Amino acid sequence: MTLELAATVTDRDVEVALEVADGETVALLGPNGTGKSTVLAVAAGLLRPDRGRVVLDGEELTGRRLVPPHARRTALLAQDPLLFPHLTALENVAFGPRSAGVRRRAARDRARGWLAEVGADDLAGRRPGRLSGGQAQRVAIARALAADPRLLLLDEPMAALDVAVAPALRQTLKRVLEGRTTLLVTHDVLDALLLADRVVVLDRGRVVEHGPTAEVLARPRSAFAARVAGLNMVRGRWSAGAVRADDGRAVAGSPSGPALREGDAAVAVFRPRAVSVFRHAPGGSPRTALDVVVTDLEPHGDQVRVRAGDLAADVTVHAAAELDLAPGVPVTFAVKATEVDVYAQ
Repeated sequence: MTLELAATVTDRDVEVALEVADGETVALLGPNGTGKSTVLAVAAGLLRPDRGRVVLDGEELTGRRLVPPHARRTALLAQDPLLFPHLTALENVAFGPRSAGVRRRAARDRARGWLAEVGADDLAGRRPGRLSGGQAQRVAIARALAADPRLLLLDEPMAALDVAVAPALRQTLKRVLEGRTTLLVTHDVLDALLLADRVVVLDRGRVVEHGPTAEVLARPRSAFAARVAGLNMVRGRWSAGAVRADDGRAVAGSPSGPALREGDAAVAVFRPRAVSVFRHAPGGSPRTALDVVVTDLEPHGDQVRVRAGDLAADVTVHAAAELDLAPGVPVTFAVKATEVDVYAQ
């Protein structure tokens, strides 16, 4: 089952084209308000694009004859499980097959099978009011899959869950999504790493980056992908052994992959833990030192993450206290060239 989607939604300033291969899970990443949920709504038939087309397994769902949502055999699962409050978990899951004309007994048998698949078979007789958030979301996943969708659309299905519940549900999704054609919206890097074969990064309603998940998160080319991956990134032009940004920042490093020529668009990527923080610029090459102003301090495991706009450094609590770090304090971020990965934009 394949998906081809090209859609322009003018009033939301969204213009996106993407594909999902048969049995593939593609994660949509991007800042809030950048069009991710709009893409899902277009795929589901809940929103008609001004221009473009949606083709599912060779069948065009848009055009003069817009195929309505109920006839597309797509399933949309959002943060809120949206279970029918007056039905038991079993009846909720059986609703899809029953709506498709499956007999009551067969629909219930299918529902029991999917409840068991997501580890919720013991919840069959409960109504949504007696389910925890994690339990309700498991039932919602079973309900979506019991409808035998050609395309599964997931809109941050774990965003509203307690952090203690999410890992188990993530493993459930990893198992049941195997071999299914799925489009997943998420902000969580673990969702992308564990569930998605590829990622598509949106920014301001446009695709700015796409590729295999591990590759994009290891060598991002967009600011959002770098932030999701927990990496610092400086974009600019390759010149005299450094990536030089328009704002004057310069980061030295050794190019990897295809050779860079003078003036080529390039990115320099480095981890926050590779950054040293100084109150005064250290000696050595100025190409590896960045004068910044602290914008925020936040706990990060047993360390403190020092944020300076779009850059970050990890230091010990002792170092943060010794440097007397606080928002508004000017500091220097220094990183060795050997810790910087440089590649073409």
